[in-house]
Order: sequence, then C-alpha cells, then structure tokens
Amino acid sequence: MSWLIGGAMVLAAIAGLAVVLSRDPSRQIYALAANGIVLTLLFFVLQAPDVALSELAVNTVITPLLFLVTLAAARINKARQ
Repeated sequence: MSWLIGGAMVLAAIAGLAVVLSRDPSRQIYALAANGIVLTLLFFVLQAPDVALSELAVNTVITPLLFLVTLAAARINKARQ
C-alpha cells in the first residue's frame, strides 16, 4: 500500500507543477481540473473518502467551471470594446 501512496504523491506533485508552469489561462484551467482528479485519487488512497468527494466536487468540477465562465465573459467583453 505504501507504493500506491508514494505513486499518488508523485502524481500530485507532477500535476501541481503542470498547473504552475502552464502559461495559457485555458490550459491552466484544464491542468487545475487534472490536479483535482489526482488529489481526489490521493485522498482516496489515504482512506479519506469524504475529503476525496469534496475535492472531486469543488476542485475538479466547480472551480474550473467558474474559471471557464469568467474567462469566456472576459473574452466577450474584450471583443465588444
């Protein structure tokens, strides 16, 4: 089981690094969603299913969706000007 935890932590580090190193805002949003999926997996492996479910709902679905809507609204406003 410890190799599974270690692998999940390495994946979480790689996913977090992908969020930080991404320059395009839309790619950052997708990387953030991928990071949420990896963190959900990590919490599930660490036997915290309640935290994993909240991570799945908030950091994988709701937050990227809000960022996508905001980015689309900003692009529409910029096109109007």
